[in-house]
Amino acid sequence: MRKKVVFTAVFAVLLIVSFNLSAKYRYRLRYLRREAVPVQFIEPENVAETFNSAFSLQESFVNVARMVKPAVVQVTTEKTVTLRYWDPFGNLGDVFRNPFEDFFQPREPKRKEYQQKQKGLGSGFIVDSSGYILTNNHVVKDMDKIMVKLMDEKKELKATVIGTDSKTDLAILKIKGFGKFPTVKLGDSEAIRVGEWAIAIGNPFGLDETVTVGVISAKGRKGFGISQYEDFIQTDASINPGNSGGPLVNLKGEVIGINTFIVAPSISSGIGFAIPINMAKDVFSQLKEKGRVVRGWLGIIIQPLTEELRNSFGLGETEGVLIGDVMKNSPAEKGGLKRGDVIIQFDQRVIKEPDELSHIAANTAPGKTIPVKIIRERKEKTLEIKIEEMPAEESLIAEKEGEEYWRGLNVEAITEDLMKRFNLDTNEGVMVNEVESGSSADEAGIRKGTIIKQINQKRINNLSDYTEAIRGIKKNKDAILLIQEGKYTRFVILKGEEK
Repeated sequence: MRKKVVFTAVFAVLLIVSFNLSAKYRYRLRYLRREAVPVQFIEPENVAETFNSAFSLQESFVNVARMVKPAVVQVTTEKTVTLRYWDPFGNLGDVFRNPFEDFFQPREPKRKEYQQKQKGLGSGFIVDSSGYILTNNHVVKDMDKIMVKLMDEKKELKATVIGTDSKTDLAILKIKGFGKFPTVKLGDSEAIRVGEWAIAIGNPFGLDETVTVGVISAKGRKGFGISQYEDFIQTDASINPGNSGGPLVNLKGEVIGINTFIVAPSISSGIGFAIPINMAKDVFSQLKEKGRVVRGWLGIIIQPLTEELRNSFGLGETEGVLIGDVMKNSPAEKGGLKRGDVIIQFDQRVIKEPDELSHIAANTAPGKTIPVKIIRERKEKTLEIKIEEMPAEESLIAEKEGEEYWRGLNVEAITEDLMKRFNLDTNEGVMVNEVESGSSADEAGIRKGTIIKQINQKRINNLSDYTEAIRGIKKNKDAILLIQEGKYTRFVILKGEEK
């Protein structure tokens, strides 16, 4: 009897568990049936249509590569540089020295130097059948030897620099050969649209005839400090070291840009940027004809009119650019422009951004008188400014002594973008953006990003102060600089030339 009771109890438990599992299974099955999506079969004609579209796009890429590659060249460069170092053993290795010096004189370190060849790599493309090549200025700048190799050609051709333009980072080379060279067709960069296909062709890492594909990601990118006039095309087509100077083309095989640089977390991937071909067309024609680029010049340092500045000046919602400084004897000074003026129109064109004014002024013919509408002390006023030709050394980057930087220093005005990037509290001073290797500035330990606050105890507030200060220093005289690195300042001495 007891066994029967136990058996009945166990059977009841199993029955309950079985019922629960069955209920859960039925519920899960109903849930899955309810969520299930019916399979859609693609009709044969749709498959064919999709395949034809993909095949057509593929053929477009193939045709562009076949059409453009013959005119794309590999640019190799070579430069001899002098490197200096301190020998801690001084004259120990000099067999002709007086042997008693080791006993009676302290051994001091001696500065020695040696020469080394630096090699570079880039790309370019032929735009004229007589052998004219467009590339980047940074690819060929200050190089002793430039060689060019065409597709399917084992022999390299020596290239001559016809002209360079650091303000747009463009350069023209010329090669000679037998017969006519293959060329590319130049397109219209103003007509491109975000989302269109973009094809980059070049020699990344020396891998010639490399073709990569992406899209136009954005237009009008600026503020990188790569060149003075920036209006870059952004693309996700893979661009790597060695691509600089190569073409960015559309599906028609037309060049729409010149691949220039990348912003990358690693050396082999990132976002690529190209100079619009429309900008390059004007530079090319001027460099080819004159060997230089003629630009209009105002002679002012400008900055964005931020909301804080508008409130400080009581300008409300006014749009324009603020004049931070006026250069001496410049067209701006002669025409009556002053520091603190807000330019709202230039030649009857509304001005909203500093880059916009820089481009328009540079493209204005020297000698032309332009109406410039400003706001001064909350009142509108129009001045007539006669544009002059930009001096060879005039730039936001102050240069001196021919093509050499002053004692190896290349500086720029401290803009609002630089203030944000380097977390600066003020824009007083000038910022170093390049230091020549082996120069007195290099030996003094000055690096890119250093801020110059004083020169020979003269306060440096802007580029005008900097230019004025270095102008009065003789080449053979030392200069004392007060520099700021991070939160701290220190004095350094830039040695003058030895007599």
